[in-house]
Amino acid sequence: MPPTKEVQDLLDLINSVEMPPLADQSVADVRAGYAQLAVQPGPEVATVRDVEVTGGPHGPFGVRTYTPIDGVSTPGCLLWIHGGGFVIGDLETADSTCRVMANEAGVVVVSVDYHLAPENPYPAAIDDVVTALDWVVANADELGIDPTLLAVGGDSAGGNLTAVACQLARAAGGPAVAFQLLVYPAVDLAENHPSRQENGEGYFLTQETMTWFGRQYLGGRDPATPRVSPLLASDFSRLPPAMVITAEFDPLRDEGFAYADALEAGGVPVERVHFDGEIHGFFDFDFLPDCAVARSRAAAAIRAAFGTAKG
Repeated sequence: MPPTKEVQDLLDLINSVEMPPLADQSVADVRAGYAQLAVQPGPEVATVRDVEVTGGPHGPFGVRTYTPIDGVSTPGCLLWIHGGGFVIGDLETADSTCRVMANEAGVVVVSVDYHLAPENPYPAAIDDVVTALDWVVANADELGIDPTLLAVGGDSAGGNLTAVACQLARAAGGPAVAFQLLVYPAVDLAENHPSRQENGEGYFLTQETMTWFGRQYLGGRDPATPRVSPLLASDFSRLPPAMVITAEFDPLRDEGFAYADALEAGGVPVERVHFDGEIHGFFDFDFLPDCAVARSRAAAAIRAAFGTAKG
């Protein structure tokens, strides 16, 4: 099917704007441009608190905690890892999504402001996410959560970091993650999957952008390692149950399909949620109708993983 009307209107607007090549822009300008598009007002929640996390190998970083407006329906937690190619995005661009997920899932949400490339290239981002995961467990009482009811989720680059963090937690023997939410995850930076060619131009996320992100993040390092490309892992068993959300016109569509296949082959329960007519980024764009649908599906999956129903 063609892009939805709302998506086509957005694409027409984006494609009508004359922008210099990414290589000709400063990182600060790219971040500012993304913030103009991605920062949106979110619903009211009960509490929002910014905290500095220390003890990681790359220095302090921030997390933001959210408690739902109607109170927690289960003492669970979603650790949310924003997207942005490991280069752009922050607590503000993820704020609306985190507010919605807290309210709809009825859980505490902890959003991670991990160090960004190119100032802090690989492995800074994944090291911060692992540190944040440990921090959540260590501060479970203060957060008012049960550390055995822990979900990790993220979109795009955040989906990459979610997948890697779950693999590393399994290898380390903990923390125990009950569920992983992978929203159009970038799980293979080493291979050129067909959808990267089919959807690599004219659908918001472009091949040029992905190449630029990869260059900033890796700094010349090899992408063909599971800590960068989790699809290349040799063992997918004993990983947390997953929801994998994909979009028809997303360059990352096929690697999302492939990661779901790999998880299922490893005996991991997977719920696949595919949106025809959608593009990369739709999970964060409140003005697209499918955004609310996808967030509701994700929240329902978290509640199910934690054994609660929406009441």
